[in-house]
Amino acid sequence: MKLKEIQAILNAKGLTGEENPELEVQSACSSDMMSDVLAFPKEHMVLLTGLVNPQVMRTADMLDIRMVVFVRGKQPAEEALELARECGISVLSTEHTLYNASGILFMHGLNNRVKG
Repeated sequence: MKLKEIQAILNAKGLTGEENPELEVQSACSSDMMSDVLAFPKEHMVLLTGLVNPQVMRTADMLDIRMVVFVRGKQPAEEALELARECGISVLSTEHTLYNASGILFMHGLNNRVKG
């Protein structure tokens, strides 16, 4: 699923990475605990979270996650957005809850299994 599709499906606002609407992911991880994200590495994954500190971007960069969606309309600090830009991470923000955003993406075919 492409960045522009996720943005449309979740009615999300683009915060970084607008220059890469064709960025594609094949799986998703939803968590506010970065230790859980570290235990769940998959290629081509989008991270959905309500945690807005720079550690999210550091975790995403370590796992080569190139797309992060913040839920509940949360807006990360400029420090986190700058780190996202430096790391090439596209960032979106949606008003949906973590649970709803995850379910919506799942219903549109995105899950936690990498397609072979």
